[in-house]
Amino acid sequence: MREQTQSNSAAPGDRLIRAGAIVFFVGAVATLVTVAPLLLGTTPFPTYMFGLSMLMGVGFLVAGAGVFRSIAAGRRQARAAATPSASPSS
Repeated sequence: MREQTQSNSAAPGDRLIRAGAIVFFVGAVATLVTVAPLLLGTTPFPTYMFGLSMLMGVGFLVAGAGVFRSIAAGRRQARAAATPSASPSS
């Protein structure tokens, strides 16, 4: 039996995972940029750069929410498939 979803269709939570990965990457770059002057002995960046470093955690949480959303959708789909359909009694 062929699955009802196409291989290139987005499952629930996929967009959250992608958005979380992008936010995490931006936070990782901000962290590297913020820490580099501290290691090189130059003047550190302003405080808001340290705030941008917190985007790593935010991205991780957003991606985690996407994972949990896709898990919940998979469980709902499995539960719907396991539930016997009502058949007319003869």
